[in-house]
Amino acid sequence: MDTMSLLMQGFAVALTPESIMFAVIGAILGTLIGALPGLGPANGVAILIPLAFSLGLSPTSSLILLTSVYAGAMYGGRISSILLNIPGDEPAMMTCLDGYPMAVKGKAAEALAISAIASFFGSFIATIGLVILAPILAKFALKFGPSEYFALFALAFATLGGITGKNQFKTLMAAAIGLMIATVGIDISTGVQRFTYNTLELFEGVDFIIAIVGLFAISELLFFLERHAGDGLKQVAINKLKLSPKDIIKVLPASFRGAVLGFVAGVLPGAGASLGSFISYTLEKRVSDKGEFGKGDPRGVAAPEAGNNGAASGALVPMLTLGVPGSGTTAVLLAMLISLNISPGPMLFQQNADLVWGVIAAMFVGNLVLLLLNIPMVGIFVKLLSIPPKYLMPVVTLIASVGIYSVSHSALDLYFMVGFGVLGYIFRKVDIPLVPIILGMLLGPEMEKSLRHALVLSDGDWGVLFNSGLSIGLWTVAILGLVLPIIIGPIVRAKMKRSKDTVKDS
Repeated sequence: MDTMSLLMQGFAVALTPESIMFAVIGAILGTLIGALPGLGPANGVAILIPLAFSLGLSPTSSLILLTSVYAGAMYGGRISSILLNIPGDEPAMMTCLDGYPMAVKGKAAEALAISAIASFFGSFIATIGLVILAPILAKFALKFGPSEYFALFALAFATLGGITGKNQFKTLMAAAIGLMIATVGIDISTGVQRFTYNTLELFEGVDFIIAIVGLFAISELLFFLERHAGDGLKQVAINKLKLSPKDIIKVLPASFRGAVLGFVAGVLPGAGASLGSFISYTLEKRVSDKGEFGKGDPRGVAAPEAGNNGAASGALVPMLTLGVPGSGTTAVLLAMLISLNISPGPMLFQQNADLVWGVIAAMFVGNLVLLLLNIPMVGIFVKLLSIPPKYLMPVVTLIASVGIYSVSHSALDLYFMVGFGVLGYIFRKVDIPLVPIILGMLLGPEMEKSLRHALVLSDGDWGVLFNSGLSIGLWTVAILGLVLPIIIGPIVRAKMKRSKDTVKDS
């Protein structure tokens, strides 16, 4: 069956009243979460995973809800960037450069509308790329054996820091911590208990959903408590929207270029939305006429917004086809799939075709919903910024705690959640990234299984890990992924730092 037929079947799933309802709910919740500085899409999805479990949603409904939250949070991040000059998350940082100056000039409504249109354009183009590229990559991945999969997992960890990462050593250390946590439980090959200390609850290992909620949501609460953030934030007033068709046409080329660059950055392991928005803005500034970049040029809003939303959709390609997440948020979505006993990878498109194509079709629907909601309802979303965080964060924590407890009805899981929250807080204080820990917990069991399978087939010969052209190619890319950030990384981070300093000074 060709791709278009499968996509049409997906639309039959995505256009049901239930799917549309969850897409709308996810879009609204995601935008609200994205509008809050510091939360971001990964936190938003992590917080709502327990809610999806507690409501007993089907796998398709759960994924439609959470992918809509993902897209909505990417949209919402622009609100605080433009009105407060505070990025909702790191990918939204480049939007501040021209978004906030536009707001200061009395064009906040135009900046928000342009960013919404560019975000829709970026997500739409990238989702088309997902439709075209994902089945091709899934077919190619069917050639992978256990040796190739082990090399692929090594590649995922090697490129995790990306060229915008702060410290490769800390990234690898965090991944090692995640892999160590993944060894807790009963060894499926030998039946031997590992690091369980005769605790019944640890026989099946540490639940990564608990780890995700603790590391992201609870640690964020602890940071809010540390900041004593009791007051709301004062933003620039929103003017009446005066956006002409000519203004929209002017930013379309920038949106298209940003979408393509963002999609490519999203597909590359370890690159992500931050790099997508950065290179989109940098390229647009070079290829366009000088204009007023940095002083309120609409193209300076459209390019990074299309870039970071394109990268968000692009990051789903390696997650769905290879089972390797392309970003922090897709790592959280990967955990959701595994919890539902669905194995991402090349067989996903054959064994769960209705689910995967339904979710892809729902992304088209969700992005249209976001565009229709965001422009008329932006005033409502903006009011959220004036609500004191001391009222918002307890609600977020309550939702996470109730969701965790409703899944297992175990008080020990709540203790684990708090423990991971404290651990996440400490790690964030010393700049140890959290996503590699989650990725280690998620990929660790499959990585161990692939290694054992390869060694069994080769009668213990470790050379089997390098005996095919495909595995050698993956190992080569993995080594480059470790070396290149050390060479190129300082240059890119220096440019991003200068951009960030410009945001602070403006």
